[in-house]
Amino acid sequence: MKFNKCPWLFHEGVVPTTPARTHEIESDKEGVTVFLSTSRDGERGTMIGGSLFTVRYTSPMPGIIRVQVEHFKGRKARMPEFDLTPHPNVRGTVVQTEETVSFTSGPLSVRAGAAKPWFCDFLGDGRVLTSSKPASLSLMKTNDTVYLREKLSLGVGELIYGLGERFGPLVKNGQSIDIWNEDVGTSTELAYKNIPFYLSSNGYGILVNHPDRVSFEVASQDINSVQFSVEGHSLDYFVIYGPTPGEVLERYTALTGRPALPPAWSFGLWLTTSFVTEYDEKTTGVHIQGMADRDIPLHVFHFDCFWMRGYRWCDFEWDPQCFPDPAGMLRRLKAKGLRICLWINPYIGERSSMFEEGMRHGFLLKRPNGDVYQTDAWQPGMALVDFTNPGAVTWYADKLRQLLDDGVDAFKTDFGENIPLDVAYHDGSDPKRMHNYYTYLYNKTVYEVLAERFGENGAVLYARSATVGGQKFPVHWGGDCYATFESMAETLRGGLSLGMCGFGFWSHDMGGFDQTATPDIYKRWCAFGLLSSHSRLHGNATSRVPWLFDEESVDVLRFFTKQKCRLMPYLYGAAVEAHEKGRPVLRSMFYQYPNDPACRHLDQQYMLGPGLLVAPVFSESGDVEYYLPAGRWTHFLTEETTDGSTWRKEKLGFMEIPMWVPENTVIPVGADEDKPDYEYANGVTLHIFPMSDGAEISVTIPDLQGVVSAIFRCTRAGKTLRVVRERGSAPWNVLLRGLPGQKPHPVEHSEIHLELGM
Repeated sequence: MKFNKCPWLFHEGVVPTTPARTHEIESDKEGVTVFLSTSRDGERGTMIGGSLFTVRYTSPMPGIIRVQVEHFKGRKARMPEFDLTPHPNVRGTVVQTEETVSFTSGPLSVRAGAAKPWFCDFLGDGRVLTSSKPASLSLMKTNDTVYLREKLSLGVGELIYGLGERFGPLVKNGQSIDIWNEDVGTSTELAYKNIPFYLSSNGYGILVNHPDRVSFEVASQDINSVQFSVEGHSLDYFVIYGPTPGEVLERYTALTGRPALPPAWSFGLWLTTSFVTEYDEKTTGVHIQGMADRDIPLHVFHFDCFWMRGYRWCDFEWDPQCFPDPAGMLRRLKAKGLRICLWINPYIGERSSMFEEGMRHGFLLKRPNGDVYQTDAWQPGMALVDFTNPGAVTWYADKLRQLLDDGVDAFKTDFGENIPLDVAYHDGSDPKRMHNYYTYLYNKTVYEVLAERFGENGAVLYARSATVGGQKFPVHWGGDCYATFESMAETLRGGLSLGMCGFGFWSHDMGGFDQTATPDIYKRWCAFGLLSSHSRLHGNATSRVPWLFDEESVDVLRFFTKQKCRLMPYLYGAAVEAHEKGRPVLRSMFYQYPNDPACRHLDQQYMLGPGLLVAPVFSESGDVEYYLPAGRWTHFLTEETTDGSTWRKEKLGFMEIPMWVPENTVIPVGADEDKPDYEYANGVTLHIFPMSDGAEISVTIPDLQGVVSAIFRCTRAGKTLRVVRERGSAPWNVLLRGLPGQKPHPVEHSEIHLELGM
């Protein structure tokens, strides 16, 4: 929200109230409280009237400082609040002088003025990261509404990332962003997944701790700051230190939650019925058999909304005309080795058998007068499940448990954004704060049903909407996109932006959701999709099976599906990193190479895990342009090597995509190309890319539960490469990359020495 025309002029109707000086400072074992006065001197006469602001500094864990600002403290607490996990008994250090008071937690400090004018600096390892300068913190009155506003300074060249899954430019400077979930598609400035967290190129992140609408002006109203404002008389935010992007996200996800580890089978190829296509058991069977006949490995089949009867979403009852024997059908599909996913949402149409049941028991969201809230927005007369009601949670979960009994393995938790404000929640939650937070309760409910049945490493969603903490319930997909190259690129930008907010796993509709892709777009999107953490073919009015496009599409889909299965020892290792450290599988170039200025704006390429650079082709001509950072690089699909710090421009066929590996990298490649869930250490081949003299690399291979099953250590000394298996007993191989003509070396013992001959 823009309050100012310029630093000294405000928009009509805006009246600011700004702290001028520090009146008093109190410290205790948990933190520091600073009382700020709007009077400009300490004379007694100026203490009559005016305003007093209370600013409290504490630390939930080392390297994070919480800032809580109050104007009027007498307002009751409003629910909900983000589900945060602070460390117990964190104690900071307080140092006070005549000029300043400082509070330090680990490597992060806040230094506030002890006199006038009021200011505060945030310092990481003694370096100023950002500041709240005089007049930055203000109460803004606009007609009948009051906002608390903070402005944190930006340095020269400082760039801002994150704020959710946003489909515009990856760098957020110059943008005005409201944190408010919307059902919008990928072609607008709005988003399904709004996260009031941003990450700075200067080595820190900011989480605004408000579930309701937060308005950000990112170097827009004031070019030299990030402004954020919330309605009301209180403001709560966290400053999170890095200094690297990975360290910022590690601390951020320690506070807000780390992604669960999805089951290995979910990394395989998903095929859906698509959205409004005509389908029944025969149709789905033809598509599934068609994939098998063409030797395309298929691992998950998803039934979209018309597995239920129209106008009855959601009643969780199979359409008896299309699926007369659902339990038998699921047994037959699972006998083919498939996992099954069903589409659901939290909206209950009036024709649903669940509507009367939910209304009778008080499980549906109500208007303030006690009527059930209803709208025709999605289904005629639809209502919403009130997930603040424990009885409603149990009721909804029991419906899902019945489907799991029939053989269902996962749920696509669609929707969750169209959450009204003129309602009354069972637990008294504030509707404005629940608008974004509703999706957290919705996805948490469904995820916990799956985790109860399959264990935490066996549960997976396919979710669209999210807020802070939603990363704990993977996987999320990018929503409705068009079947165009432009939409494919905007989809990637959304995934990179979401990854900057601690979401470790992400997918998208391969081939585009709306419209029908041309064969070239379909083939390029398949390559991109199978080089994402999760890979699903899905569309709107037409199916996405490859033979409907052209025969080459079959070859492309087969090649990249099998390639992904072989890469699973590497990809599942990256998944374990996401689960344990909060490091996204799909990473922006800035995240991986924050010290390379050329990487800061790149949003048409990415790192898949720590060691595989991917540049999708976004053009009909097959032209692609991308950047390789400094160092020696080797193409994963060929043996081409080149030096980095350079841009490359190529024209590529459909079986080609830039996949480059940096020096001093080992990619473990598995022995199975037909499924994603197998014993990764059994027959694994260590693809060892050029190593520097003296380099040492440790490679960890997980099992299907994410537990270490094998550890290898690679060391180069002069022309000798020594590879040692430190844990594990399964057969293994070594392959030197970047040297044409090399073949895998089977290793019979736990150690091998290779002469490099160069």
